[in-house]
Amino acid sequence: MTTVLMLGSAPMALEARQWPREPFDRVVAINNAFAVRPDWDFMVHPWDFPTDRLPAPQAGQTIVTETEFVPAQNLYGGFVYAGATMAYTASYWALEALKPRVLAVFGCDMHYPANGPTHFYGQGTPDPLRSDITLQSLEAKSARLMVLAAMQGCAVVNLSTGPSRLLFPRADRADVSRRRPLRFNRAAASAALAREAALDYLVPSGRYWEELHRFDPKALAELDALWRSAVAEPLVQAAASA
Repeated sequence: MTTVLMLGSAPMALEARQWPREPFDRVVAINNAFAVRPDWDFMVHPWDFPTDRLPAPQAGQTIVTETEFVPAQNLYGGFVYAGATMAYTASYWALEALKPRVLAVFGCDMHYPANGPTHFYGQGTPDPLRSDITLQSLEAKSARLMVLAAMQGCAVVNLSTGPSRLLFPRADRADVSRRRPLRFNRAAASAALAREAALDYLVPSGRYWEELHRFDPKALAELDALWRSAVAEPLVQAAASA
C-alpha cells in the first residue's frame, strides 16, 4: 500500500527539502517542484514547460507528460469536471498510475499572497487564478478529487499549515500513513456523477478549450455545488475530532 507525497511550488515547499523520506513510498513533483529535493520519483509537467528547465532524470526517476496524464485524467471524467490545474491533473494521474492508499499534498494550496513571493523560486504565474470554465470553484474540484479517491480506498490529505483553497483534511507527517479515506455523502456523490454523465463534457484529447461552446457555466456551477455537498458533513466531523 503506497503513501505518496506530492509537491507543489508554494513558498513553503522548501520545508520538504529537510524531511526524511519516510513515511513516503513515492515522491511526485509538479513542474519546478523537482528542485525541492533530489529523490523525486515522478516529475509531472504540461506541454508548455520550458525544455531548458527540465531535469535530467536519474535511475528510477520518470518524467510524466500529457501522453500519460491525459488518458489517466479521462478515466476520472476529464479536465472539464476535474479542474484544469496541474495540481489536480497530477493527483488524478497519481491515483491511476500509483494506486496510493494515501496521497499527501504539500505546497499545492492555490493560495497566492498579494505581496511577496508566490512560489518558492520567487514570482510565478498563478495558473489556478486564470479565467477558465473548469475553475469556477477550486474548492469543489478538491472535493471531487477527494471523493473519487475515497471510492478507490485512498485518503487525500493536506500537509500544509497555511491558507488553502483545498478542502482536504489537514494531516501531520507523523500520522500520514495511518490516515483513512474520508467518509462522504454517497447520495450527493452519486447525483454528481450522474449529472456528469448526462452533461457528457468529456474531451478525450484534453484540449477542452477548443470545445468551449459545448459547456454551460451554470450547469458546471450546479455540479460544483453537488460535489461540495458530498464532503461538507464529513469535513465538519473530521474537524471536530481533530
